[in-house]
Amino acid sequence: MDQSTPKTPAGRSGRPPLSDRVYAALKNRITRGDYGANEKLPAEKDLSGQFGVSRPVLRVALEQLREDGLIVSRQGAGNFVRVKRETALGYTPVETIADIQRSYEFRLTVEVDGAGLAAQRRNQEVLDEMHKALDLLADATGSRLHREDADFSFHLAIARASNNQYYTETLKALRDHIYVGMKMHGDALMSDGASALEQVLGEHRGIFEAIEAKNPERARSVMRDHIVHSRARLFGAGMLDLSM
Repeated sequence: MDQSTPKTPAGRSGRPPLSDRVYAALKNRITRGDYGANEKLPAEKDLSGQFGVSRPVLRVALEQLREDGLIVSRQGAGNFVRVKRETALGYTPVETIADIQRSYEFRLTVEVDGAGLAAQRRNQEVLDEMHKALDLLADATGSRLHREDADFSFHLAIARASNNQYYTETLKALRDHIYVGMKMHGDALMSDGASALEQVLGEHRGIFEAIEAKNPERARSVMRDHIVHSRARLFGAGMLDLSM
């Protein structure tokens, strides 16, 4: 495997899901200033019409914008662009296969310890959030598909359960990097068949069960195994030598 720019397979049609396309378009509008800080976004029915999608599809995109800290919902008023704040977090874009391997290395430090803290500090609200993501993953597995959005939401919920904003904000900052690996991993899973998808679902359930049981050592162990297995399924014997 070389270090050329990775391909990022989407669905079987070769195009990203509708919600991803709406998310990317809205994010682009916000980042280039079409919608200013504190400005209200158009109503959901208007945005649905603009993009030619249903309101449920639009809401998935809006939820992702909220998770990324780009918009905030105000009850009874709508969605507003958040005031931009300077942040110390900033990662260069994924450019090579080596970058994906480095992302996995970093996740093995951040997410493993985050899972341990989540097992100690989680509450019912965040457990429900994890369970919701698990249900989406289970539905996708039953349809012989992999949902990167649900996968990332599951991992982000674990970071939130740590009750430490540094884990949460780091994972949000790494979203695009992690998504590249998840998309490629998902494509590999679908190529391997139903058993591979079911194995990954089982790994996610094991992480949830350890956190629910308030077993931090078990949570760290199964999270580490999950990330290591994911990396192995993606790279196989093609791990790169990253020596300087």
